[in-house]
Amino acid sequence: MRGPAPHPTASQTDVVIEGIKAMILSGELGPGSRLPVEKDLAVRLGVSRGPLREGVRALVLLGVLGTRRGDGTYVTSLDPARLFEPVGFLADLPGRDDAVHLARVRRVLEVEGVGRAAVEIDDATLLELRSLLDSVDALLDDPDHDLRAVIDADLRFHAVVHRASGNPVLAGLLDSLAGSTARARLWRAIREDGAVRVAQAEHRAILAALEAHDADRARIHMAAHLMGVEEYAATLL
Repeated sequence: MRGPAPHPTASQTDVVIEGIKAMILSGELGPGSRLPVEKDLAVRLGVSRGPLREGVRALVLLGVLGTRRGDGTYVTSLDPARLFEPVGFLADLPGRDDAVHLARVRRVLEVEGVGRAAVEIDDATLLELRSLLDSVDALLDDPDHDLRAVIDADLRFHAVVHRASGNPVLAGLLDSLAGSTARARLWRAIREDGAVRVAQAEHRAILAALEAHDADRARIHMAAHLMGVEEYAATLL
């Protein structure tokens, strides 16, 4: 049976995207489901094969669909971290006001996330955070420490806190926004003597609040930490 007639202003590619989206939202297709064969899907959606392939490619780029060589196209796990990857692409673009706006959005969300983490965090995750910060201390003991390794550890620290919030959607979105300040952190570490040690001290304060399960204190320390990075990011534009 053919699908409903497309809206006159909608391109055939849009019809494909909306049609597959409707099949997922209705439950007809779920995570791991294989798409109908190309010919049948084209007939059902009322489009030709060219726009069908374009729509499918767009959904692959968005992380909604994935292809398996010789075995067709499937719905992905629809994991929030994967679906938010396009936001991370925008956050990574240099020299744009959007990066600063995204950093501000990140601060608002991450302050709430660390508050939730203070309530939800378990001993194993606290141990993981302590180990991460201890590894940074070891890096900083070397006068010629690798700044990129320090920044990578910084990003991992925040990723663990995101996960500890207990909200996978929030964690996925925050992980995708991490790039909005990663570049600024690196430049700040290069240009400002002592900036890395200040950040490390701020991370220690956040960890202490998490260990105490003090949500308010965790939010305050995280807000102060991210505000400094955000203000520096704004100066780079």
